[in-house]
Amino acid sequence: MANTATIDINGQKHELPLVEGTENELAIDISNFRSLSKGVITIDPGFKNTGSCESGITFLDGEKGILRYRGYSIEELAEKADFLEVAYLLIFGELPTKEQNDKFHEDIKAQAVVDEDVKKILEAFPKSAHPMGVIASLTSALTAFNPSSVNVNSEEDMYKSVVKILGKFPVLVAWTYRKKLGLPLDYGDDSLGYVENILKMMFRKPNGEYKQNKILVDALDKLLILHADHEQNCSTSTVRIVGSSHAGLFASISAGISALWGPLHGGANQAVLEMLEAIKDDDGDTKKYMAKAKDKEDPFRLMGFGHRVYKNFDPRAKIIKKAADEVLGDLGIEDPILDIAKGLEKEALEDSYFVDRKLYPNVDFYSGIIYRGMGIPTDMFTVMFALGRLPGWIAQWREMRLRKEPIGRPRQIYIGATERKFVPIEDRKK
Repeated sequence: MANTATIDINGQKHELPLVEGTENELAIDISNFRSLSKGVITIDPGFKNTGSCESGITFLDGEKGILRYRGYSIEELAEKADFLEVAYLLIFGELPTKEQNDKFHEDIKAQAVVDEDVKKILEAFPKSAHPMGVIASLTSALTAFNPSSVNVNSEEDMYKSVVKILGKFPVLVAWTYRKKLGLPLDYGDDSLGYVENILKMMFRKPNGEYKQNKILVDALDKLLILHADHEQNCSTSTVRIVGSSHAGLFASISAGISALWGPLHGGANQAVLEMLEAIKDDDGDTKKYMAKAKDKEDPFRLMGFGHRVYKNFDPRAKIIKKAADEVLGDLGIEDPILDIAKGLEKEALEDSYFVDRKLYPNVDFYSGIIYRGMGIPTDMFTVMFALGRLPGWIAQWREMRLRKEPIGRPRQIYIGATERKFVPIEDRKK
């Protein structure tokens, strides 16, 4: 196979090297193309066909429905590992030994205390503030309480910064949730596992003892694993490009949270529940809305079905569907919204229109159902997504800095006015 590609521009041929990944992916290296072609650039709105980096973290094949972290299938990790093991794998490249895992957890717990002055920042937000705006602000504020920059060439410094954000972020998530509900803030219990502590920090009532539910713990653990990384998506690319300016880890993560907030990205599971609410308010007729979804002239969009990357099926959805069934079965919840969700799922899996187009329920569909069943408000869904994605963002930031990637600086094609003379204000016409 040839190891170069040729681009012909007005009779001028330019040879460009090919780059091959370990999973046989091919890319044309255009890093020197502008200088070779005397100013010609490529254009790719949304970067749908452009690789911004080489990465050893996550492999995703949307055509075949494959997702792997550091070579391990998402199916095997969700079945056999817990969230902290997966976080360690993503960030440091290998599954931890028992000793490494225990130390990792202990070091995270040691950092799971947030400066009391952060509460003052939180108190300044009204209860009506969107939780994603709150969590992005609090994460950015951590920079003020940890002003020293990370020496990325020091493994010790890098490790300390990793356990610090993994320790403090769940506290910020729980505080954001409890602020919204008017509950006293809680630091949790350092005798608990990582996921168990998150649940207790969020749900413990001030006048009662919190009892762990293994089905909820397992479901949340799986959800966090499934969301832990997903290659160069919008928020991950944001973390890398902000970090490429040598911005710190907290600032870069905060930028990623803001990117995740958008309804086309992390807000998808919130959009699912908002759709279900709208269907309920319109008599809950699922057949009517399935027909609307098939009508090209109808503006209605069926949220939570299909995926812009997975053209076959979302491998994460198969895993989390079982957990969703277990959560709803264990909690015995009677909720018309969840009944509508089950009705849509059943019809989509049996309707040839959806089956032929591979419009299966995706991970956002099932995660929204689980969070609803757990009693988490709809506008907190994306915060929970950020909690899961945190280790992926850390891993991507760390990889980018260790690889000494250059500052991100995309080019553009200018389509504005050509040069023109300035007109004094008194001479300007409408």
